[in-house]
Amino acid sequence: MPLLILYSFLFLFGLAMGSFLNVIVYRLQKGESFLLSPSETRKGFSSFFERSYCPKCEHELGWQDLIPLASFIFLKGKCRYCKEKISWQYPLVELVTGLIFLAIGLRNSSLLFYGNNTLWVWSTFFDIAIAGFLVIIFLYDLKHFIIPDVVIYPAIIVAFVYRLCEIFGFGNQIWPEGINITFLNLLSDPILSAFGASAFFLFIVLISRGKWMGIGDIKLAFLMGLFLGFPEVLVALFSAFFLGAIIGIGLIVFGKKSLKSEVPFGPFLATGTLIAFFWGPEIIRWYLNFFTF
Repeated sequence: MPLLILYSFLFLFGLAMGSFLNVIVYRLQKGESFLLSPSETRKGFSSFFERSYCPKCEHELGWQDLIPLASFIFLKGKCRYCKEKISWQYPLVELVTGLIFLAIGLRNSSLLFYGNNTLWVWSTFFDIAIAGFLVIIFLYDLKHFIIPDVVIYPAIIVAFVYRLCEIFGFGNQIWPEGINITFLNLLSDPILSAFGASAFFLFIVLISRGKWMGIGDIKLAFLMGLFLGFPEVLVALFSAFFLGAIIGIGLIVFGKKSLKSEVPFGPFLATGTLIAFFWGPEIIRWYLNFFTF
């Protein structure tokens, strides 16, 4: 029962955060504060957590309009005030974020069985934070063809600080017994993976003169290496290129894109990162067994 309550909380927290991430993506593009409503921003007020507003009529929304998933269903996908349709992006992002947060909690559940609740909290909330950044990057790059520095730099800082905490703070204090953690393991694995992944994308940018990849992809690759380490970062990169190729070919076949069309790669990198995070070891074992005779 306690675990059921814990996982239910993670899912509901993910729904709420998904709603907040939608606000961030929308207001970043508008150049607005995601903590202030348009009216408060114009007045110059400096209060926190003002209500969200309808992007069509800019009417501030009440609490009953902001319940993740439930409000969209109850309002039948329309604004209560102007009756304009609400984009399906909002409930989908809420649902997906909730499922990701729940899956992260389940993935880290082995730490609870070790009896190390402290490490579970650290690991889970770090993973949740990076997942939140990835959702923003996925949406923003998909909609606006750019990975904003205001998102990617804080994500890199969070990941880098966490890795340093692993080295200098966690170490022998909260890692479960039987897990061999050395300074060199923690330092070289994620950090060198970050530099290796970003160097690979830098090479692509240089030889293509920025036509195939952008600078934002280099920064995102650095984050991927910090978050995943080696060899999972290879799984993430392979998954991203594979998904990009499949979907790109599909868009061309169905006439949605041409060979000269620009397709944002950030969403594929973000998706590949989550694939590697949840199933990286299994994919690696399957790959090695497949070529073992």
